[in-house]
Amino acid sequence: MKLFEDHLAEIQTDMVAVCMEYADHQVDEIYIYGSFEPNMYAFDVFYKVNGQVVHKHQLNQTAQQTGNLQTHEYDVSDNRQLAMLKIGIKNLKKIRKKCEEYNRDMPTEIKLHYNVKQNKLSGKYRYDLVYSNSEELLPDHIFDAWFEEVKHQEN
Repeated sequence: MKLFEDHLAEIQTDMVAVCMEYADHQVDEIYIYGSFEPNMYAFDVFYKVNGQVVHKHQLNQTAQQTGNLQTHEYDVSDNRQLAMLKIGIKNLKKIRKKCEEYNRDMPTEIKLHYNVKQNKLSGKYRYDLVYSNSEELLPDHIFDAWFEEVKHQEN
């Protein structure tokens, strides 16, 4: 019989797989942000590639030049981004369903960090309201602050 943690690990693994697929398995690290606060889901991702921390739509800025040839070109089209984000939201809904099923609190915030080379996933979870009790804060603000924090850690 599966435990709650098994379901959670499975869903998180799928989140990583979808984000890896979006980046054509050509990234060093993945940072996944998921949020659920009263009736609002948010999901986004950013990456570390070739020593650069970039948003999902900026992956081509990390491509290394070899002579006049770019080593890899990512498909960062709006349709592809939206497809990945939709799957991320579906995964958050699955987590919520499993939390209800197992009588667990749903995290209001999930921050996952996956190191590709080490095949290591770590996560941080919050259970208090982060933005819904604020007039100014939105999930994007929290995500962007985390992006900046990681970007400045690297420098």
